[in-house]
Order: sequence, then C-alpha cells, then structure tokens
Amino acid sequence: MAVTTTFTIEGHKIKEYKGVVRGIIVRSPTIAQGIVGGLKNIVGGRIGAYTEMCEQARQQAYDLLLDHAHELGANAIVGLRYDASEVVSKGSATEVLCYGTAVVIEPE
Repeated sequence: MAVTTTFTIEGHKIKEYKGVVRGIIVRSPTIAQGIVGGLKNIVGGRIGAYTEMCEQARQQAYDLLLDHAHELGANAIVGLRYDASEVVSKGSATEVLCYGTAVVIEPE
C-alpha cells in the first residue's frame, strides 16, 4: 500500500476517496523501561528505553492504520500524520494516533 504525507502520489491519480482512517494505541513503559528511563532522567541524556517504547507505539498505530484502510478497500493513504499525547498523569501512558485519508489510486 502506498502511504505518503503529501496529498498526491506522483504518477497516479486518485480515483476514489474512502475516508479518514486511523490507528490508535495507548502504551506505557515496561517495568524495565521505567527503571532505566528513571535513572537516565536523573543523570540526563538520551533515554533509549523510552525511545524504543515510543517507536513501538508508532509502529503499532501505523499497522492499525493500514488495517483500517484495507478494510475500506483502499490501496493508498495520503496526508499521513501522527499525534501523541499523555493520557495518564505523570507520563505513565502515551496515546499515539496515526491518521490519514484512505484512497484508491490508479496510474495516470
């Protein structure tokens, strides 16, 4: 499936708009990620454990987005965006939303 942050796909025309599609996931760090992240927070620096957790959440949200688009019969997604927010106080859970417009494209 073609996916882009733009609203066109070079060499193709949009034949049909299927609608907005989304993938949403809420993740919290594992105990190990929380411990390592907490220690890094004290001494400073890049927090690899949290980076890994966020990347996993983004990938899961993206996969759910693709599933949603397939369900609608789309073969491409345009206007892809991500959004994230804290859903539990003190940063213990993060919501990641991946969204875009599902379309059917064909070569020009």
